[in-house]
Amino acid sequence: MAANPPGQAFPNNARVAILAELERERRRLIQSQSMNTPGASISLSRPSVKDFRDNAEQQHIAAQQKAALQHAHAHSSGFFITQDSSFGNLILPVIPRLEPGS
Repeated sequence: MAANPPGQAFPNNARVAILAELERERRRLIQSQSMNTPGASISLSRPSVKDFRDNAEQQHIAAQQKAALQHAHAHSSGFFITQDSSFGNLILPVIPRLEPGS
């Protein structure tokens, strides 16, 4: 059995097999992606009520965040950002970092 040249981790047969497997996977993914495009096939499934509710809830939260942010900027000298919070806060204050000695 011949030794591989330095810097070659796999024999050529293994490289060819790996490249062939990658090509098959790439073709499979392209084919499955083309089947999922809107023009390729007509989907018979309808969005669920939960999807509509989640979308409406997200829009409502976004509107609340915008209103809270506008109110905070109008009535405060601080700076606020919108951020999802695990405590349910719609906006969070931003505290600037000051360099020591300035």
